[in-house]
Amino acid sequence: MVRLNKIYTRTGDGGSTGLGSGERRLKCDQRVEAYGAVDEANACIGMARVHTTACRPDIDAMLGRIQNDLFDLGADLSTPDTGRKLDYEPLRIIASQVARVEQDIDLLNKDLQPLRSFVLNGGTPAAAALHLARTVARRAEREMVALTQIEGEHVNPEGVRYINRVSDLLFVAARAVNDNGNADVLWVPGKNR
Repeated sequence: MVRLNKIYTRTGDGGSTGLGSGERRLKCDQRVEAYGAVDEANACIGMARVHTTACRPDIDAMLGRIQNDLFDLGADLSTPDTGRKLDYEPLRIIASQVARVEQDIDLLNKDLQPLRSFVLNGGTPAAAALHLARTVARRAEREMVALTQIEGEHVNPEGVRYINRVSDLLFVAARAVNDNGNADVLWVPGKNR
């Protein structure tokens, strides 16, 4: 269990932060960027839930589970797998978490109107907030993939799959709160030429 007795420690004043393993990294390190983007996505989902709590409690429950899982993902990313034995079992995203998000996507998607164009970010306040969360989740995914390209860095493949599915769920959820796609704002190519 995590204990936070003191919020400021001054240990990061020089521009470094501690990973879950205890290792220090610069705050601009790609690993820190990755789990920072996951944290931002989580915050955006929290803002979206301000709108989904009343209008779609089913979606709100899905988002609540995702928020908890995103903390798991942050813990996974902040404890690099170096192949060395640790004194504890690090928290990792697992396949069942990915499968749960896929089930939620399928549940929401079955009632949606078929897409006829790309969807613009908007519609209801809930949809706009979910689209914003989706774009931040996509950035988190890009940051995680960028981390995989650095020699010596390992990223749990289930974590990459998980954040990919989360952004898919956020897209589908945005359409669901837009009257199951009937109130989607569609892109009209060249409309304003």
